[in-house]
Amino acid sequence: MGIFSPPQPAFYVPPIQPPAPPPPPPTPVDPAAERAAAETKARYAAAGGYGGTLLTGGQGVGGTAGVQGKALLGQ
Repeated sequence: MGIFSPPQPAFYVPPIQPPAPPPPPPTPVDPAAERAAAETKARYAAAGGYGGTLLTGGQGVGGTAGVQGKALLGQ
């Protein structure tokens, strides 16, 4: 940059891009398909219940603990 050179911008400014086109509108869904999906979801929800989330009873874990004694490294 010499004394007689024109001033240059400090950083590069990329050209402005036009905005992307909007996504296509959602397609209409068949009411029978919606009804079938809702029935299936309700059936699975009713069948699952809370039994699948209970891992212990009121007394805690019923099995024995898998505890090992101390061991030295390399033995």
